[in-house]
Parts: sequence; structure tokens; C-alpha cells
Amino acid sequence: MSPHLTHGQQPGRDPHVMIAGGGIAGLTAALALHAAGFERVTVIEAAPAIRPVGAGLDLMPNAVRELDALGLLDALEAGALRTRELRCYHRSGGLISREPRGLGAGYRWPQLSVHRGHLQQVLAGAVRARLGTSALITGVRATGVELLADGRPRLRLEHREGPVRGRASLEPDVLIGADGIRSAVRAALNPTEGGPARDGLLVWRGVSRMPARAVGSFMLIAGDDRQKAVVHPMSRPSGPDREVLVNWALARPADTPGVAGDERLRGDRNRAVPVDALLPHYDGWEFAGVNVPAVLRAADTAHEHPTVDRDPLDRWTHGRTTLIGDAAHAMHPLGSHGATQSILDARALAHALARHADPAEGLAAYERERRPATAALRRADRELGPGAVIDLAHARAPHGFTDIHRVVPAEELAALAARYAAAGSSDPTTVNQGSPYEVPVPAP
Repeated sequence: MSPHLTHGQQPGRDPHVMIAGGGIAGLTAALALHAAGFERVTVIEAAPAIRPVGAGLDLMPNAVRELDALGLLDALEAGALRTRELRCYHRSGGLISREPRGLGAGYRWPQLSVHRGHLQQVLAGAVRARLGTSALITGVRATGVELLADGRPRLRLEHREGPVRGRASLEPDVLIGADGIRSAVRAALNPTEGGPARDGLLVWRGVSRMPARAVGSFMLIAGDDRQKAVVHPMSRPSGPDREVLVNWALARPADTPGVAGDERLRGDRNRAVPVDALLPHYDGWEFAGVNVPAVLRAADTAHEHPTVDRDPLDRWTHGRTTLIGDAAHAMHPLGSHGATQSILDARALAHALARHADPAEGLAAYERERRPATAALRRADRELGPGAVIDLAHARAPHGFTDIHRVVPAEELAALAARYAAAGSSDPTTVNQGSPYEVPVPAP
């Protein structure tokens, strides 16, 4: 065992909180707990190092508000781009809707498009700077949990890297499962649930570097009821060619001829595939000067994975153990809410623990707030999100249109957008009230 992985003490003024998972949810939770006055926080991460990998993501203004409250906004914006507009197109080229985003939509905080790796590096750097380098331990995977009679968890660990390898167990005062959709903590708490189910959809993600003029200044979602594309810049122009990083994601049913078969659904969830294999399916897709095939050709590779889904749990919290982020509630991959909700989970959790002397009561309070909210947003992602608007337009005008308002009246589009924002408590009025998770920390 590493010397800084020690058994927890009985809960008191300074409980030992262990976080399984060093992704966005886990790292934000560590920072939120520290800001709320907790000093003994340890994050374990299965990967051997925190590296800037992955593709892009979008942070809604309510998440940016919370990161700003943690003092991270300047560092985050140094490698991100403020998203000013969202445009939805039918695959035939017709514009379905265009909405201002972030500051342009009346929020006090911007919406940000950012590379996942940059966000994770900012979070990890802040954890090490504020809690100490020993607070973030890589190469250690959570493999299971046993609940003890007093409600504390006994966490089983596997050391995969470093001079000391093997298995061990710890008994922290509080355990937070932030270990993703295939969470070992969730599996231990729900032993009959089984693994995530495939939903029949394949997603390809990638990052391109292109001249800014080739990708516009807006976020693009386009397609029909069978396939969609998301394309948007996520950095400011740099270099002599004023290039930007471009995030893109493509989605098609796995049963589409020539795309995939069941054997690929059973394979690696995130495998590299040649970009050339995707080009025929998006030939001719161009919207307001953004040529989707050109964006794909500018990428080195694509990563393919089947989307997976889980039914909402009736319970996240067992004694002094709970779940956050994808371990608790995986969001639809094209809904742009996964990272945002993970950040809100982390802040809500720290706030609840700080306001309750008994950690079990704090975790229960956190769940009472967040579980219904994320379940509602999960439903809204399918019923009201941008993809649903495209599906609606295609259902009413499958061959395209010249005037969207003859197909979907403006009032109907506005109502859908308002209901979607309200489902996530992400409307400007709610967000602009400020963070509900500030915890006054008494002076020593």
C-alpha cells in the first residue's frame, strides 16, 4: 500500500473522504469538498496518469458558474471557447432553429466548448495544488465495496502501477463512486443490476484542427431520424493560419448496412477506426459553409463506441457510500449534459456533507436533490433536446423544407427549448441567481 492511503477514522470534524475515479466528477468533487472545509480527501484513478485525452465537450452556464465559484474559470477559458450560438439543420440543408447561447442568451456565465483533456488537466492541477500531490493517486482501481455494520464502506483496491502492486482494502469514512458508467462501486451496491445495455446506436468522435473560417463560430447539430452530426470549434484561433480545434461527433444506428454489425457492438467500447470509413455516410453534408466531410478528413483518427444506457436507480446512497456522475446517471451522449451534471453533482454533494454532522445524512440529502433532477433531465434529453427537434422536423418534412415555420411553428420550437431548459433548471433566471452550493467556512 502507498503510505498516504490510510484507514479512515470515525466521522467527525475531519472525516476521510475517498473518491473512486479521477474523471471530471471525481476531481470536481475533491475541489468542492476542499472548498467546503474538508481536508482529508483522496482521489484514486485507475489510469496510470492523468493525460489530456478524449474529445470535446460542452459546459452549460450552470456548470461554468460552479467552476467559477471554485476559482477555475480563468484557467479553463485559457483553453476553451465561448459558445455563442446553436444551429440545428435538417440533413437536406434546411435550417430548423438557431438559438443564442451563454452570455448572448442572457446568462451571467458563458457556455464553454472545451477539450475534455484540458478540463481534466485544469481540475487535476488544482487538486494537487490545493490538497497536495498525495491527494490524487493514479494506477489504483476500485474493484468492489462491502458495507460494514456501522454504515462505513470497506473498499477493495487493486494497485496496477508503481513499485507496490497487488490488492488491498481501506475503510474510509465516506466513499464516493465516481468511476463511470461501468462503475465497480455501483455494481457492488447493486449486484443484480448487470452491466450497461447497448441501445443500438454507434457514435464516432474525433478532434480536427482547421482554419477558423472553415468551421464558423457556432455549434452545429444536423441530421434526420437515422443519423446526426455535431460539429463545433472549441478553441480560439492561433498560429499563422488561425487554426482552431474542432470537436465532432457522428451517430448512426448500428444496423445501418455498411456501418457496423452486432460483432462491433460486442467489441471494445472505444476503438480507433479510420476516418475514411465514415466519409461515404456523410457525403454532401454541408451547412452554412461547414463541410462535414472536410472536418472529418482533417482528423487523424476517429474513435467508435456503441452507446450504452442504464435505467435510473431507485437509490444511489447506502450508508456512507454514494454515486456521482456517470456512475449514478449516464446521460445521452449527444445531449451535452454529462460533464455539466457531473459538476453539479460534485458541488451539491460537498454542500450537503458540509451541512450535516452525520455523513450518512449528508449523502441522503444530496441524493434527495440530485436523483430526481438528473432523472428528469435524462428523460428530457430524449424527448426535448436538439436531436428531438431534428427528429420532429424530419417526421413532418422528410424530404426537406423551405420554411421551417410551415413545418414546426416558431411557438412550438420556442416551447420545446424552454421546456428543455426548465427540465435541467438551466434557464437564465434560475442560473443567474448564483450558486446554491456556497458553504461558509468558519475561520480557524
